[in-house]
Amino acid sequence: MNNIITIPEQIEEVLTRGVETIYPKKEFLAHELASGRRLRLYCGFDPSAPSLHIGNAILINKLAQFQALGHEIIFLIGDFTGMIGDPTDKSAARKQLTREEVLANSASYQAQAAHYLNFDGDNQAVVKYNSAWQDKLTFKDLVGLASNFTVQQMIQREMFQVRLKEEKPIFLHEFFYPLAQAYDSVAMEIDLEIGGNDQMFNMMAGRDLCKALQGRAKSVLTMKLLADAEGNKMGKTTGNALFLDQDANQMFGVVMSWPDEVIAIAFELATTVPMAKVAEVKNRLAEGENPRNLKIELAHELVQLFHGGEDADKAQEYFRLAISEKTAPDDIPELSLADHESLYAAVVSFYAGARSNTDIRRLFDNKAIYLNSEATDDQNAILKSGDQIRVGKKDWFIIK
Repeated sequence: MNNIITIPEQIEEVLTRGVETIYPKKEFLAHELASGRRLRLYCGFDPSAPSLHIGNAILINKLAQFQALGHEIIFLIGDFTGMIGDPTDKSAARKQLTREEVLANSASYQAQAAHYLNFDGDNQAVVKYNSAWQDKLTFKDLVGLASNFTVQQMIQREMFQVRLKEEKPIFLHEFFYPLAQAYDSVAMEIDLEIGGNDQMFNMMAGRDLCKALQGRAKSVLTMKLLADAEGNKMGKTTGNALFLDQDANQMFGVVMSWPDEVIAIAFELATTVPMAKVAEVKNRLAEGENPRNLKIELAHELVQLFHGGEDADKAQEYFRLAISEKTAPDDIPELSLADHESLYAAVVSFYAGARSNTDIRRLFDNKAIYLNSEATDDQNAILKSGDQIRVGKKDWFIIK
C-alpha cells in the first residue's frame, strides 16, 4: 500500500510551482490531495520525433512531484494520437505518421523520462500506449463520442479561424484529435491531467467527456511555458531547443544560449532544486548579479540531471574554453562525413535537428560559422578530413 503524503505545505508547493491554471479550481484539487485518496494522473506524449525536449521535461517534472506525494502516475505514449497529429497552433495539417514511425520515435522515451520519474519501486510510474483502447473503437463508437461535441466548439479554435481567413484547408481528421485525447481520460478513468497551457482545449475536452460519460469531475492542471519576454518558446524555431538525448556539451551550450529572462523560470520548471534555491536565484538577479553566473549554474544543474555531476563539470569547462578562450577544447567531437561534403551539410548533420535549417542559413548569413578559425558564409565550401568548424561562440567539431 502506497503512503499518500497530505502535508499541506508540500501539497501547496506541488500546486503552485510552475503552475499556470487548475480546473475546476485549485481549492478542489487541494482538497482531493488532502483527503488521502490516491489519485490517478497522466500526461500524454505524442512521438512526433525521436527525442523528448525541455517542454516535455517540464511536464514530466510535475508528474514526478505528484509521484513523490504517493499518487499513481501514467506516462502515456500517444502511438494512436501521434498518427493523427495535434493541430494545436498549426497553420497547416500535420504530416500523418505510421504506427511504425511513432513506435520507433518513442523507443527511448521511458529512458529519457527516467531522469525525473521512477519506473520501479513501490510507486512506479506506468507506461501506457493509447492504441490499447483507441484501436478497439468502432465507427459506431466514434459517432457516439463525437455526439458530445459540436462543430462550433472545434471551429472556434484560433488556428482554425486563421486558416479560414487565409482559405487554407481544415481536414476532418483534425477534429478527431481532441476527441481522441479526451477519450484517453475516459478509458484510463483519470482524476487529473497535466499539460502545457497550449493544450488547454484538448484537456478540457477530456474533462467534458468524463462528465458526460462517467458523471465525474476530472481536474486539469496546466504548466507555464519556458518562453522569453515576447512569448517565444525555447525551440527549433529560435535555434535554442534542448533535447533530452543531447550530449552534455551540447546541452550545456544550449542552456547558455537562452535569454536571461528565462533563467529563474527554468530553475522553477525544469530542475529539481528546492524552491528556496529558486527564490535565491530571483533575489540574486534582482540585486544585479551578472545573469551569466546564474545561467552557468542552471546549465550545470540540467546537465547533471541527465548526465551526472562529472560530465556536468566537464561540459562547463568545455564551454569555458570555447566561449572565453575561443580555442578548441581537448575533447572536441568528431563528425564523420563522406568525401567532398559541404560545410552546410556538415553543420546540419552536427545539430541533427536541434537547429532548424532556417536558423542554420541565418548563421551563415551572419558569418557565425568558422572554418579553420576563419568566418565564412560559403555554405558550399568543400570539407576535408581534419577541418575544424566552430558555430557561434560555443559549438566545435572536427571532420573525421
